[in-house]
Amino acid sequence: QVQLVESGGGLVQAGGSLRLSCAASGSIFSIDAMGWYRHAPGKQREFFAAITSDGSTNYSDSVKGRFTISRDSAKNTMYLQMNSLKPEDTAIYYCSARITTDEMVSTDVWGQGTRVTVSS
Repeated sequence: QVQLVESGGGLVQAGGSLRLSCAASGSIFSIDAMGWYRHAPGKQREFFAAITSDGSTNYSDSVKGRFTISRDSAKNTMYLQMNSLKPEDTAIYYCSARITTDEMVSTDVWGQGTRVTVSS
């Protein structure tokens, strides 16, 4: 059994910053790509950032230049530094990862989400 747990969400004023964490735990053999998604009220879930096992990153245009994704493989943890936050960044933020367990089973795992609210 493996799981992802997000933390770091909260309420921040426009222009402010937050740092989210996504920690993986359980019988982990390896973690491949990891990513961040968000689900805003009235909108579909949106992919916006990903990082591969070798550190290559990819961002959507909506966050490029403001958000930075990173990971600490030794800690099985991914981070999201969010700067210059805008009210339209308000959403529930989810992390996801492709994890191979000690039983050599690969599966996509999702966290429970953390709420980010940006006030104007």
